[in-house]
Amino acid sequence: MILHFYFARRFAYAFVMLTAVFFALVALVDLIEQTRRFADYDVSLTDRIGLTLLHTPETINQILPLIIILATVVLFIGLARSSELVVTRAAGRSALRALVAPVVVALVIGGVAVTMLGPIVAATTKRYALLSENYRTGGRSAVLVSGDGVWLRQGGLDGQTVIRAARSNSDASVLYDVTFLEYAPQGGPQRRIEAASAALGDGAWALRDAKVWPLTGDVNPETSSETHAVLRVPSTLTLERIRETLGTLGGVSIWDMPAYIRQLEQAGFSARHQIVWFQAELARPLFLMAMVLVAAAFTMRHTRFGGTGTAVLAAVLLGFGLYFIRSFAQILGENGQIPVAFAAWAPPAAAIFLALGLLLHAEDG
Repeated sequence: MILHFYFARRFAYAFVMLTAVFFALVALVDLIEQTRRFADYDVSLTDRIGLTLLHTPETINQILPLIIILATVVLFIGLARSSELVVTRAAGRSALRALVAPVVVALVIGGVAVTMLGPIVAATTKRYALLSENYRTGGRSAVLVSGDGVWLRQGGLDGQTVIRAARSNSDASVLYDVTFLEYAPQGGPQRRIEAASAALGDGAWALRDAKVWPLTGDVNPETSSETHAVLRVPSTLTLERIRETLGTLGGVSIWDMPAYIRQLEQAGFSARHQIVWFQAELARPLFLMAMVLVAAAFTMRHTRFGGTGTAVLAAVLLGFGLYFIRSFAQILGENGQIPVAFAAWAPPAAAIFLALGLLLHAEDG
C-alpha cells in the first residue's frame, strides 16, 4: 500500500507540474492571439489578459489526454533512471500491479475534470463568448434556447430586435410561430410583428402570414395594424452564426446538459450532437485511463535498453492517434452513421484493450 501511495504521489506531482507548464504556455500564446484578434477594437491590455484567463481553461481541458500521457512518461522514465522500477519488479511486483496507482489517479482526475473542471470551463467559456461579442458588436446579437422556445436578438444602427419562436426545423433555417419586437435606438418599442414562419437568408428574414402592430405615437395598434402574405425584415444574423451558437457546447455544464438536450428537442432542433458530447464526457475518465496504459506500455522499461526517446515518441504518437479515432467516432455518431453509445464508449474501451495487450506482450513476451 505504501508503494501504491508513492507511485500515486509521483504521478500526481508530475501531472500538476505539467499542467502548470502547459497553462503558462497556452496563456502566453492565447494572449498573443487575443491581441491580434482585437487589434482593430478598443480593448485594453488588462481586458485582453482577462479574455486569455477565461479562454485558457477550455484549451487545458481539451489537451488533458496529452498531459496525462506526458505525466505517465515522466513517472516511469524517472522510476527507470533511478532503478526504482527494477527494485519493484525484483520485489515481486508485476507491471500491472505497479500501474494500479497511476490508473486510479487518472480515473480520479477524469472524474474531477468531468464533474468540476467541466462546469468551470463552461462558465469561463460563456463569459469569454459574452465579452468577445460585446467587444466586437456591443452585444447586438445573441441566441438562446429555453423551455418556452428559441430566443434571438439582433441589432444595428436602427435599434435592437428581440425574436421569439415556438420551435424551429432541425437545421435552424426556418422558425415557426414567430414574434418580432423591434426597439428604437433610444430603447423604446417601435413595432411588433407576429408571423406563422420566418426564414433567414440574404441579410433579411422572410416572414409569411405576418401581422404588424405599430407601437409608436398615439395611434391604436390594433386599428393601425397591417397584414402581409410575405414581409421582409432586415437582419444582422446569419444561419452560420445561429448554427454555430447552437452547436457550441463549451458554455453548457455537464450537469445542465440533460435539460439543455430536452429544450433543444422541444424547440425542434436535433440534439444528437449534444447527446454524443454528453456520453463522451461520461466516458472521458476511461479514456484518460487508456492514456496512462498506452504511455506505460512504451516506457515501463529500464533505460539501459536504450531507445527511450523513440519509446516516448511512439507513446505520444499512439496517444494522438487514439485521440483522433475518438474524435472521428464522435463525428460519425453526430452524423448518425454509428450508434451514440458506440461512438462515445467504443474508442476508450478499444484503447484500454490495445494498451493491455501491449503491456502483456512486453511483460510476458
